[in-house]
Formats: sequence, C-alpha cells, structure tokens
Amino acid sequence: MPTSNQRGFALIDLIFVCGVIGVLCSIALPRMFLARQMAGAASAVGSMRIINSAQLTYALTCGAGFYAPTLTTLGTAPPGSREAFIGAGLGAADSVTKSGYLIQLAAAPYPGSPGSCNGLGVGLAGQGFSAAADPLEPTNARFFGTNASNIIFEHTASLFATMPETGPPPAGQMIVR
Repeated sequence: MPTSNQRGFALIDLIFVCGVIGVLCSIALPRMFLARQMAGAASAVGSMRIINSAQLTYALTCGAGFYAPTLTTLGTAPPGSREAFIGAGLGAADSVTKSGYLIQLAAAPYPGSPGSCNGLGVGLAGQGFSAAADPLEPTNARFFGTNASNIIFEHTASLFATMPETGPPPAGQMIVR
C-alpha cells in the first residue's frame, strides 16, 4: 500500500479562510468608515479654530481691526515676514479641500476699511467674516461653521450660506470649546 505524504491546503480550507476574512471585513469596514468620518470632522473643527485664530491675528496686527475676506489673503505674508497668518495648506486657495471637507471663508467688503499690511486694497476687508467646512462625502452629515464671534457651530446642513458674520446662525448648535 502506497502512503501519501501530501502537504498543503485543501480547497475547502481556502474557502473557509476566505469566508472568515469576509465576515471580519463586513464587521470592520463600517467602523473604519465611521472612524474616517470622525477624523475628518476633527480636522474640520481644527481648521475652523485655525481660521478664527488667524483672523484675530490679522485684524489686530495687519487689518486695522478689519477681517480678511479670503483664505488667500490670510495665506499672504506681510512684507518683511516669512510667516503668513495661516498655513500654506489652508491659505493656498479661496476654497480648500482638506480631510474630506471643503473649507471656505467670506467677508463682506466694508467701504471704509483701510488697506492692509499684506497688500489687501482699501475697502476690501470686512467688519466680520464667516467660514464653513462642508463634507464632500454624501453620507457625512456633520457641517461646521464659524464667524467673528469665535464660536464653532455644527449642523446637519451647510452653514456657509446662512452663517452671519457675527452672532449665531439661524440653525445649528454650538460646539463646546
């Protein structure tokens, strides 16, 4: 009688392993997507805090009490300085995509505002500002916004169009600082 010294896996073993991996993936993937959304939301809140800080610094040091109307204005360093008011990641364009969120900033021009130290013309700075972070993923329902009041708000719909330049928005809730 010949004996067989077969080594390796049978087809049923491979099918069983693939099934176990499939079950583990079906359990882990939704949690991974949720964790990714939460990390993006934390980054968006961080971006709103950075914008608040940059706007305050700009108003106190460069804008004569007025706020920058765009992210690129905050991203422009004053003459004689190597540092802008906001980092290159947020100050590269007027609308920035970061961590799955679209970050935007706006300020209504005030005709009486002076020119700023970093080249913004007369009458272009604002008395207030509004900024928002809107998710790019349709399943993410966490929208963030802030303004000159230095408070970050959260809502289930975009706050960019409805966020006043000062004070609370008509909808949404304040995030505890």
